[in-house]
Amino acid sequence: MLPRVPRLLIVNPFATRVDERQIERVAAELRVTDVRRTERAGHATQLVREAGDVEAIYVFSGDGGFNEALNGSDGSVPLGFVPGGGTSVLPRALGLPRDPVAAARALRDARTRRIAVGRVNGRRFGFSAGFGLDAELVRRVDGLGRDASGKRAGDLRFVATALRVLAEHRVRFDPVLEVEGAGRVAFLLVANADPYTYVGPVPLRLARHARFDRGLDAVGPTRFRLRHVPGALVYVATGRHALPLLELRDADALTVRADRPLPLQADGEDLGDATEVVLEAERDAVTVLAP
Repeated sequence: MLPRVPRLLIVNPFATRVDERQIERVAAELRVTDVRRTERAGHATQLVREAGDVEAIYVFSGDGGFNEALNGSDGSVPLGFVPGGGTSVLPRALGLPRDPVAAARALRDARTRRIAVGRVNGRRFGFSAGFGLDAELVRRVDGLGRDASGKRAGDLRFVATALRVLAEHRVRFDPVLEVEGAGRVAFLLVANADPYTYVGPVPLRLARHARFDRGLDAVGPTRFRLRHVPGALVYVATGRHALPLLELRDADALTVRADRPLPLQADGEDLGDATEVVLEAERDAVTVLAP
């Protein structure tokens, strides 16, 4: 029988804010001696599944690595997420600091908490999934590639890409998705937590009632034009809106059909094009470490 490893640290060495010095500092704060680096897509899922008898698994990565860890978890071993990506929505939404070393320090003596996760066509997600516009943005940013050190594009390039996509569409989005039993929308944002994402330090609160201990919330404009932009900004800032908007809260399942193949994303990971999407809430699914 293999000896019991108290704590395991899984690291994505290519995440935006990860380097060897940070790995050493995070491992020291967590008092972890077993550090395993991911080598390819899907490797974090495999490492979590093969972790064996451990007290806790920490993941120092961006949101893609966190998503892989969630998809490898059977829910029994606590997961701790150390923000190593440019955005790192999941740990920040769980109340952890953005700085990796400060987050590791907070995780060292953190409490366990059971949370729900979402599923989109069978794949788990921790904080969000999108069908249409935001998934197109994810794909465009991925298309920018990585720099010489393997890091992804930052927030400024994301904003620039978003503005470019809106201009290409002439800020004209007609209803192309049918949410079964609810109506038609131009694109759909599905949240398992609030905020939906961040731009730098600024949270984008697109589904303010979403919580980790509930079902899924969804929001989508029935149509979107240039004249709706001021109302959209007010909605993000305050939660109030005068938009033609479909909102759903605490849903166990949603089925969405597209008029044509459209991009799909989960936790900022491009899942390709889809014409039919089944979204499900997996309540009380995993144990995480949080302040």
